[in-house]
Amino acid sequence: MHLLIPSAGIGKRMGGTRNKLLLQVRSQPIIAWTLKAAAAASTIKWIGIISQPVDWPDFKAIVADLNVTKPVEFIPGGLSRQESVYNGLQALPDTAEHVLIHDGARCLVTPDLLNSCAQAIQECSGLIAAVPVKDTIKVVDKHGIIQTTPDRQQLWAAQTPQGFNVNLLKQCHAQGLRQGWEVTDDAALFERCGIEVRIVPGEETNLKVTTPQDLAMAEFILSQR
Repeated sequence: MHLLIPSAGIGKRMGGTRNKLLLQVRSQPIIAWTLKAAAAASTIKWIGIISQPVDWPDFKAIVADLNVTKPVEFIPGGLSRQESVYNGLQALPDTAEHVLIHDGARCLVTPDLLNSCAQAIQECSGLIAAVPVKDTIKVVDKHGIIQTTPDRQQLWAAQTPQGFNVNLLKQCHAQGLRQGWEVTDDAALFERCGIEVRIVPGEETNLKVTTPQDLAMAEFILSQR
């Protein structure tokens, strides 16, 4: 299985001016924890790190320190996650039939979740890891007035990994470019193209490190493992 790791963001909500994945959690960079899980997942055979070239020396040093034995490619990131994943798809080996995409900032992912997604994508066109929403969700207008309350039983919080048939995902990205679609994950491109996307149970601890509070939470979760 081929794995793309979008890692090109600065992380403005973290309050920094450099790639947030270089911030440390339990004395190791965030991206190191993500790579450890990928290296330990038996189904992952190839890793593509999508990032800005300015970060490549740091990322290459981290890969070397971890002694990752699987092939690791460095792919230039774009101005958005969508553009970065598009670049990543173009850099996949020609033999790639399926791909997993996992955000570098979700550093708490386990090898088990990566493996379960890699196995599930063999049986479908697209999937995402997700967990049921626990909170009651309110849809509000621009004035902050509640418009409706969706049925919580039908709501899931999307995570990564997300898995796809490579050819279909390339077609969806091309369609998105032509139509000028702006999406925050690849599953949304499949949805807009009318292609079915399956849910794979995610992990409650598989949070995305976006704020300083998330960093503290990741520190705690990793200390318990």
